[in-house]
Amino acid sequence: MEGELLVISGARVCERFPLGAGETRIGRSPQSAILLDDPGVSLDHCMVQPAAGRYRIVDHHSSTGTFVNGKRISDYTLEPGDQVSIGETVLLYREESAAQPDTPTPQILLRTCALQFLFRALASSESPAARGTVETQLLRLIGDLTPVLGGAVLLGQDAAELRAASEARDPASPIISALAARVCRDGPIADAATGYVAVPLYVRGAIAGMIAAHLPPLETARLEEHADTLAAIATLGAMALESVRELERLNTEKALLIERLDGAGLHSGIVGSSAALEKVMRMVQRVAASDASVLLLGESGTGKEMVAHEIHRASARAARAFVAINCAALTETLLESELFGHEKGSFTGAAAQKKGKLEMAEGGTVFLDEIGEMAAPMQAKLLRVLQQREFERVGGTRTMKLNLRLIAATNRDLAAEVRRGAFREDLYHRLNVVALQLPPLRERSEDIPALAGHFLERAAARSSRRVRGISPEALAHLMAYPWPGNVRELENAIERAVVLGQSETLLPEDLPETILDAPAAQEAGAMQASVTDVKRQLILRAWQEGGGDYKLAAAKLNIHPNSLIRLIRTLGLRESLK
Repeated sequence: MEGELLVISGARVCERFPLGAGETRIGRSPQSAILLDDPGVSLDHCMVQPAAGRYRIVDHHSSTGTFVNGKRISDYTLEPGDQVSIGETVLLYREESAAQPDTPTPQILLRTCALQFLFRALASSESPAARGTVETQLLRLIGDLTPVLGGAVLLGQDAAELRAASEARDPASPIISALAARVCRDGPIADAATGYVAVPLYVRGAIAGMIAAHLPPLETARLEEHADTLAAIATLGAMALESVRELERLNTEKALLIERLDGAGLHSGIVGSSAALEKVMRMVQRVAASDASVLLLGESGTGKEMVAHEIHRASARAARAFVAINCAALTETLLESELFGHEKGSFTGAAAQKKGKLEMAEGGTVFLDEIGEMAAPMQAKLLRVLQQREFERVGGTRTMKLNLRLIAATNRDLAAEVRRGAFREDLYHRLNVVALQLPPLRERSEDIPALAGHFLERAAARSSRRVRGISPEALAHLMAYPWPGNVRELENAIERAVVLGQSETLLPEDLPETILDAPAAQEAGAMQASVTDVKRQLILRAWQEGGGDYKLAAAKLNIHPNSLIRLIRTLGLRESLK
């Protein structure tokens, strides 16, 4: 029996290629029988040839692969209705009896565009009413291509979701609900007993939905032919669904990227080479390979969010979103909406539907900072999400499945919080699969010079100032300070010094008073002590020559008056100048 390949998607849409007794080569080469000018297609991509009364398609070790019904193949015997994907082109295999070119090409193109538009609208619709309207329009358009008495267009990632969608649409229609399980298990179905034809929607090889059509009794003998038509429509629908998902993914990544750029520059990397930090980074590489929940422990400012980023970037989820939420920054109601999202009108001020951070992070990683501050009711809801891997938006009824990794962080002793009843024990054990203790900056002081230099470079760039480095005296003060605020405090101190400093070198007088008032560091050497004495003498002489006027004294020293005031304070000259 002779067959043909009909292009149903791609640059050569609606073209037909009869398959004869010889080989039909497909590729980018000018000698190909089916020439596809697509960089994703190899020169000699694949070949279709007769085999025992049928046709088989053989992939010629192409770089991007040949797919039939969403699955990569190397050698496959074609059946009517099979969809062959090569690069951006999708071809439908048909046999002679089904090849009836009775619809003009312009009408096919218009209907193709209309079908894709409606499938996109269906995927973007959130309310049942909107989905019902779009589904009705889709069934009418499908009825223009093949006679139908009724049917359904359902979206869902497995049989359970398709059945739920069917029951929500029409609880009195058990046939479609039963077809959902069969389609997920067996693929396309043509059931002469019920007069139903059902085909799956595949997106990247996974079930994304189903089209079911109820045909008139007179059409029972042509169920296979109508199944081919529905399969072509399903391919168009799958492409539309994939484009909607891709657009949502890009919009989500854009929003998250803007949010990160507005933050504290988390993509700068972790700086330091101390033994304590190296130990943490070795653990990061080990835990990144799994999907286990991670609990980051440590004082505020030790870089827990940056470590969470490193775990995400080293994991298999690196290509997907990383979403950070500060549990201490939001009230319980706002945190629930931020995590789970909400439906329009679900509470006062909910003027529009909003996706939650959990939904935005699908396939990626969620970082819950300061989780010890989470209220008890939210702890219970989060526990359910971790156990069931599903959630509903605030005010919504649709249950959505969740595929993500959770990383949590706290500066509290969660075990002690559990003992005093302030934190749920079951949630603590869910979070504490792998615990990483981050060292405070005072325990890795050897990293201070590298960190200070790193922050100096960034602050100078932001302030459009030229700062060559940090003076030995200033660095001695930085090394002597205990840094209760850890790395965050160091970054803020360096940025302040860059903004207020006047010279091309960061000096001690540029640093905050809290750092200068700390116990003095060991002098770097006799030379540094001599320089300090000379500074004192010069300031005392200029002060006397200026008659006690600090502006005149600053002019004699050729420095800014504010710098002179800081030097007087730093060098302990206040009493001497009274």
